[in-house]
Amino acid sequence: MAKKKSQEEVPALAEREREILHAVVNSYITTAEPVGSRTVVKRFNIDLSAATVRNVMADLEELGYLQQVHTSSGRVPTDRGYRYYVSHLMHVQELTVGERRRIEREFSRKLDDVDGLLRHTSHLLALASHQAGIAEAPDASQTRVQRFELVPVGENRLAVLMVDNYGSVRSMMAQMSTPIETYQVEQLNNFLNQNFMGLEVGALADSVRIRLGEVLGEQRDLAQRALETLDLMPQRRENRLFLDGAVQLFEQPEFQRVEQAREVFGLLEEHDRLITLLRRAVVDGEGRTVFISRQSDNLGVEGICVVASSYNVDGKPAGLIGVLGPQRMPYPKLTALVEYTAGLVGRLLTKLGK
Repeated sequence: MAKKKSQEEVPALAEREREILHAVVNSYITTAEPVGSRTVVKRFNIDLSAATVRNVMADLEELGYLQQVHTSSGRVPTDRGYRYYVSHLMHVQELTVGERRRIEREFSRKLDDVDGLLRHTSHLLALASHQAGIAEAPDASQTRVQRFELVPVGENRLAVLMVDNYGSVRSMMAQMSTPIETYQVEQLNNFLNQNFMGLEVGALADSVRIRLGEVLGEQRDLAQRALETLDLMPQRRENRLFLDGAVQLFEQPEFQRVEQAREVFGLLEEHDRLITLLRRAVVDGEGRTVFISRQSDNLGVEGICVVASSYNVDGKPAGLIGVLGPQRMPYPKLTALVEYTAGLVGRLLTKLGK
């Protein structure tokens, strides 16, 4: 599938302009300080005079790739500059053998359930990036029933536990419409485990309804009680997003202003918006992408970036992981980190879900 092209017109850049934009973005990512022409010449060993570089930087500013914060200061990348850098100039920096082994060691500990694995993933991404690490739980279509456990806690109340193939447990208290005896609880427990193990969690209630139309007598009564119970069971996991390292964001120069910090904090509190960001950063399941926010996104916060990658379970896209931080992030390194980690997470969840 071909990648979607941005609807924004991107002016073509000459080789000299590309080289200097690349240098400015790299310098600003490292220092968080406006970049002057002399810095570009000295630091990146560019075979041009400072005056020539200054003229090229002025051209890039006119084209919307750079901006000058103060009249006498150097220049910093704009949203367009960052996007051009990511799309046309960035080369993903491969992880070293040592870095890969360190990540693998982090995942070598015993992780028996999806929550523990993804919580650990967000923590690892936060530590390695010094930004916020985000991990999304697998989509409901990837989650299947492993077993039920029903426990009577009163005349007509049941504690219902449902374990899925990733080792996660959904639990609830079910208020039955009529009293239920202990032997009936055991029958209902057996009925659920015999008929619905291995089914997709999100399709459980519909599967019970179909079963209800197929059986008679005692089995029909059991199916009716099963439907009554499962209609109350949350079909989707709560807390589908794991976030770590949020405090590190507020140590970044970009988020020192109270107004900006408040916007970012509000974003981190709303997991639905974070999932939207992750999904925007991965286009049509085509692998890694960098999402750079702008005013027209209507996300309520500017100046942030997400580097994300989907992870696959049994060869199918199942969820997303990523790093969230300011636009001034080391994209080549973080892209490699997120991609490699996504591959590990996918393999571990595939093994866990067997």
